[in-house]
Amino acid sequence: MNLKKIMMASALLVTACCMQAQTKAIAHRGFWKTPGSSQNSIAALQKADSIGCYGSEFDVWIAKDNKLIVNHDPVYKMRPMEYSKGDALTGLKLSNGENLPSLKQYLEAGKKCDTQLILELKAHSTKKRETKAVQEIVAMVKSMGLENRMEYITFSLHAMKEFIRLAPTGTPVFYLNGDLSPEELKELGAAGFDYHMGVIKKHPEWIKEAHDLGMKVNVWTVDEAEDMKWLIEHKADFITTNEPIVLQKELKQQ
Repeated sequence: MNLKKIMMASALLVTACCMQAQTKAIAHRGFWKTPGSSQNSIAALQKADSIGCYGSEFDVWIAKDNKLIVNHDPVYKMRPMEYSKGDALTGLKLSNGENLPSLKQYLEAGKKCDTQLILELKAHSTKKRETKAVQEIVAMVKSMGLENRMEYITFSLHAMKEFIRLAPTGTPVFYLNGDLSPEELKELGAAGFDYHMGVIKKHPEWIKEAHDLGMKVNVWTVDEAEDMKWLIEHKADFITTNEPIVLQKELKQQ
């Protein structure tokens, strides 16, 4: 091999090493373990952005009148998310004093941030309601010019399929439930899996299998440094955590 070819091969090797993605931090329900914040609040989104998280995860329901609301639990302050009107829900207070945000309010704040918006659609009572929610979400995201900033995750297989069907081609859609192999998800068109740490510990081989299929790996909700180190060593693409500062510290040590 002559000198020119050696130099070209070396350059390609360096490029390949640089392109190898480092594990990235996703703040679970935003960065809420900090003063002035609250789970799924706009403040939590802004704080996740302020510390440089790759993404900020948040949860979405569709209310009785089809208004999209950001909240985790199916019932909040005795109000069922699916069976209450949107205005009644957004009139409720979070622990930091904010009102429960509508998805539109949340995305308006997200437009002013750089972090990726990791939207989890909660599993609803019927497939029809999930389809309606996906339709409304995709339309709102398009109208707000945020299609390149969105990633979708869900425990519902039906909702996952609907996001794949309705969101722009190439939009990252991940499955949360933990019951499908990387090969099965690939056949369905998912970008990868977003599984609980317990699932990955039982199936560590799924990380390499997913990567071999050109898919991404996210793991939740990882708050212990030892688990973070293990996932970093095993080349997980993303770690979703309630402790993004701890994760960032571990990533800096790699």
